[in-house]
Amino acid sequence: MRWFWIDRFTEFVSGKYARAMKGVSLSEEVVDEYAPGLTYFPASLLIEGLAQCGGLLVAQLSDFKNRTVLAKVAHAKFHRQVYCGHVLEYETFITSVQAMGAFVDGKIWQQGEMVAEVDLMFAFLNDERFDGVTLFEPVDLCRMCRLMRLFDVGRYEDGRPIEVPEHFLVAERNAMVGELA
Repeated sequence: MRWFWIDRFTEFVSGKYARAMKGVSLSEEVVDEYAPGLTYFPASLLIEGLAQCGGLLVAQLSDFKNRTVLAKVAHAKFHRQVYCGHVLEYETFITSVQAMGAFVDGKIWQQGEMVAEVDLMFAFLNDERFDGVTLFEPVDLCRMCRLMRLFDVGRYEDGRPIEVPEHFLVAERNAMVGELA
């Protein structure tokens, strides 16, 4: 099982920005067990939520074919704690895309108040060094994007909807055939 730190995307504009939300609940083990008696959401997971939001924004540029990984947290500033019952709003903006990766500025909000500001750097794993390394099976990544409603809200800058990439659809069909066999 993978941990998702995004509940759903609320906006997604290809190559530009993404907004997502996360409801923090006491039923999450990390909230209850991270610091017993202090039920707050750990700062490291705030960064991870932004990284998931920004990483999917960057990965979508290649229809999720580039292996995109968080390479560096260049800057992080936290303004307040996050507690159970808070609904977080993640904002990520691509500031630069280069051959080796991309830079993303991220902010986290809770009821209009800033929780954190984080600058992230993502790297593209090249095929020469990482040939045969799969970060996510295409069917799993497609399911994750569907669960987070990326394709429901995702748009290109000209307003066209972001379609589910063909290689995701093929992986889904193959998985269904395998499950039926």
